Amino acid sequence: MTRAKLSSISGRLILAVVIVGLLAAGWWWTARPKPIPVVFKTVDRGKVESTISNTRAGTVESCQRAKLATSMGGRIEQLLVREGDHVKKGQLLMKLWNDDQVAQNALAKAQVDTAQKRIVEACTVAANAEREARREDSLRAQNFVSKSRYESARSEADARQAGCEAAKADAARAQAQVKVTHVEQDRTVLYAPFSGTIAKIVGEVGEYSTPSPPGILTQPVIDLIDESCLYVKAPMDEADAPKIREGQVVRISFDAMPKKSFPGHVKRVSPYVSAVEKQSRTVDIEATLDAATAPQLLVGYSADVEVILSVRDNVVRVPTSALLEGGRVLLVRRDGTLEERKIKAGVANWEFTEVLEGIAAGDRVVTSIEREGVKPGVRVVADEASIPAKK
Repeated sequence: MTRAKLSSISGRLILAVVIVGLLAAGWWWTARPKPIPVVFKTVDRGKVESTISNTRAGTVESCQRAKLATSMGGRIEQLLVREGDHVKKGQLLMKLWNDDQVAQNALAKAQVDTAQKRIVEACTVAANAEREARREDSLRAQNFVSKSRYESARSEADARQAGCEAAKADAARAQAQVKVTHVEQDRTVLYAPFSGTIAKIVGEVGEYSTPSPPGILTQPVIDLIDESCLYVKAPMDEADAPKIREGQVVRISFDAMPKKSFPGHVKRVSPYVSAVEKQSRTVDIEATLDAATAPQLLVGYSADVEVILSVRDNVVRVPTSALLEGGRVLLVRRDGTLEERKIKAGVANWEFTEVLEGIAAGDRVVTSIEREGVKPGVRVVADEASIPAKK
């Protein structure tokens, strides 16, 4: 075989090997597993807070709120306010029909006048009888009258003085009766115990108002709130209660003002645990908003309270959504494969967790850990959610 033929055969073999290699590489390339799209975040440095939040929605409450009703029933004669009215302390709000009690009061005052006149009459007679007794005593000393006559005069003076004292007692009783009628009249009127706003009125002029009997709850006639002093009452899990102290900083958010939060402080921690049927045991806390940033609120707004337990600034932090059970994360290598990495966590909240060791700022971790197929060793590509939007 000539050298030319050998060279030709060798060239064809090489070409065949190359073709087979390319075909094999192509088959491998098309048959290999496709990379899984994942969402990842870059580990950075920043602030991490340790916080706890209420288990159920809290409520904006008024420092003073009174649900008012008269202490006795009757027909509403005057309703002097409307819902939304601002009233001052001591202002008359409502009056029941009480003409009978007004008449009783007038009668009692007339009896007082009569009693006063009887005092004048009885005490004047008593004074005259006393002077007569003293005159008889002087004459007896000179033996101009008998002892029995003097004793008769003295008895008359003492009796008249007793009549004077009885008249005074009757006047005092009449005065007391006037006070009794005033008390009865007060049971038919309703005054504002503090300045505030009328939130609700149940009843109209001419309707019958009935106070709540013992053990039976009925609606009050007037609901009065002091909107100048408000706070947020929120239930916290009993397990978190030992961590909460008066004066701690809080963040308060309201459903009526989405995507906003306002600073405040813990005002009070309930000294007991509330056990509501079919609900977890909770401890109520009261939080007040800082006056400088407090928004305009309405009593009854739903609110969430986040108590800040501790704050760490400028620390390495990882999104809490990237954490697996046992304090592990899936790290994205430079070649696009995933590596499981154990970290040591510090302060944490629902958004970020402080990293004490295990990863560094600039590393990328997977946050879409719930996606199917996401595990150590697989190849991944960035999902659109991981790509920052162009400005």
